[in-house]
Amino acid sequence: MYIKQADEENIEGISHLFDLYRVFYEQLSDRAGAKTFLKERLEKEESVIFFAADLQGYLGFVQLYPTFSSISMQRAWVLNDLYVLTGARNRGVGSLLLNHAQEFAIQTGAKGISLSTAIANETAKRLYRKHGYAEDTHFSHYELVLTGKED
Repeated sequence: MYIKQADEENIEGISHLFDLYRVFYEQLSDRAGAKTFLKERLEKEESVIFFAADLQGYLGFVQLYPTFSSISMQRAWVLNDLYVLTGARNRGVGSLLLNHAQEFAIQTGAKGISLSTAIANETAKRLYRKHGYAEDTHFSHYELVLTGKED
């Protein structure tokens, strides 16, 4: 198993995983839309994607979006997406992806990585806590939905 940073050559394989990730969060499957969305993020350098794979194919991915902290005046990353194929779970894929994201954040001089997950996603919460992520108890997070679609 290995981890690599995605480029345009990997869009096809990662878009399949991205589509499954969206379906997990109760969105309609849209493989073509997933492919277009990821391609645009990479072309515009708006996100960084790492994927895990082995000889059989793609196993999982993590997508990071850049942001900045005005308070600390430092770069930070938002871990927006993490997904591992059902058949590849409990093999350490998620941990490898999180470790790689952390190494990348350190290399880019980031203050940290933030993320959010579904309240009921206990499996993900356990994984994040295992890797040192702590639930935010200082700030409340709000969202203004403008498009009629909720995340």
